[in-house]
Amino acid sequence: MTSTHPTSSDVNRRSFLKASVAAGASAAALSETAQPDSVQAAYWPKPPRVISIGSRRELFIDSHLIEQLKGAARQELHNPVARDQAIVHDAPWEGNNCGYCTVFQDGYLYRMYYRGKQLSVVGRQLITNSHPEFYCYAESHDGIRWTKPDLGIVEFNGSKKNNIIWDGVGTHNFSPFLDKRPGCPADQKYKALGGTMREGGLFAFASPDGIRWRLLRKKPVITNGAFDSQNLAFWDETAGCYRAYWRYFTKGITEQKVWKPAGLRAIRTATSDDFFNWKNTANLVYEDSPEEHMYTNQVSPYHRAPHILVGFPMRYVERGWSPSMRALPERAHREMRAESHIRYGTGLTEAQVMASRDGVHFKRWNDPFIPPGPERPDTWNYSHLGMATQPVETASDLPGADRELSVYGKEGGWTGTSGSFRRYTLRLDGFVSIGAPMAGGELLTRPLRFTGRQLRLNFATSAVGSIRVELQRADGSPVKGFTLDDCHELFGDTVDREVVWKGDGNLSDLQGQAIRFRFELKSADLYAMRVATA
Repeated sequence: MTSTHPTSSDVNRRSFLKASVAAGASAAALSETAQPDSVQAAYWPKPPRVISIGSRRELFIDSHLIEQLKGAARQELHNPVARDQAIVHDAPWEGNNCGYCTVFQDGYLYRMYYRGKQLSVVGRQLITNSHPEFYCYAESHDGIRWTKPDLGIVEFNGSKKNNIIWDGVGTHNFSPFLDKRPGCPADQKYKALGGTMREGGLFAFASPDGIRWRLLRKKPVITNGAFDSQNLAFWDETAGCYRAYWRYFTKGITEQKVWKPAGLRAIRTATSDDFFNWKNTANLVYEDSPEEHMYTNQVSPYHRAPHILVGFPMRYVERGWSPSMRALPERAHREMRAESHIRYGTGLTEAQVMASRDGVHFKRWNDPFIPPGPERPDTWNYSHLGMATQPVETASDLPGADRELSVYGKEGGWTGTSGSFRRYTLRLDGFVSIGAPMAGGELLTRPLRFTGRQLRLNFATSAVGSIRVELQRADGSPVKGFTLDDCHELFGDTVDREVVWKGDGNLSDLQGQAIRFRFELKSADLYAMRVATA
């Protein structure tokens, strides 16, 4: 899937926190359920004249670095590859509507948290109380094979032999994270948000081990939203604050005692210094996307480039009845659940990908990151491909190959008594590339200021393809010794290789200067770049 590079960019997240407040006075108001001091970030920030990248890894998931694309070069969205089912939710306390899943890596352990819930339709009624909602836990040592430990914490049908970790307030959408804030107390190493407007808003939780949880406050810490989705938070090391993302509706009323949502399902964010008092509230703004229902957000710092926030929102659409809708899998059950509410039968969902450098302004790719795919049971329905919160690194199935990213998407949601999450894989940094066919194309970056001595690339070519790189001054003049003719062709498929020029090729003397990077590509994809210090 291909799109032409747009010309706008971003500022860093620290700058936004100041700029958004200044812009708030003249910006449009938030929905009627928002707090009075909330801020709407309605403008699109300008890029700096020279972008400082230090020695960090930069991806091409947005247009931040791009000055110009020439020839056949384009930004290209890449779709993950479906793998085996990662986990099946078949225990009596789980059910077919398990979802709102959180996954993260914690040292050598991968942790997974998900809601246990069963849905059924009986006599045109949606039945959701066959058992209470629980939050459950699974773990893995490789991100591929998952186990459900017997934890002995919560009783179900007279026994604590289960993997339930929480049965209190917030069980609809309990979303933990590993708190990486410097100085975080050991007994709050893991935190979470959870709650609905029926419960009053989002509550704050903490745990010393990721298993045994407690409420930090008796009252909710965020109240200006709808919250009937997965809502989450994390420590943003780039901005130096906590950041939360949650559901709101663009119209209507979503209060504890009056529930009349209208308009679109959308995403709101705010920041906090202490996880309790939230400020800089803003509704997400998209660079070049239509107005659509964003059912979830799944935003987190990308671990290989944490200054970039990457999200996997679930796009939701109601398509109504048609010959194509009736031809989709499990027609009889689709028609039965539509008798309870038409959207239960005719709603469809899929995963998108989006990225931001300030936490508010997002480049959302309009083509799906993971489409519903081949028609089969438990797919092409409402809640299909609700994604876990973030990608994790896992080993490749190919011996000796580079590690890759794994993401997890929901299957099921309606039929039977169990559901599952399927694993999908993607190359490291492989969300979007600058790609060109054999006809060739070029990428010219904006002026960049870097720290380091080696230019290293994540790229792939065909057997006859190539990449060459030229360094230029801000005025476009080539740097002596770093022209295209000086550059040795790169070919292959690797997530990390040094660019070599004739002669020394050491970039140390160019540190701190405004330098453009000109990439010539033939039958090649460029995913990421960095100037390494060694």
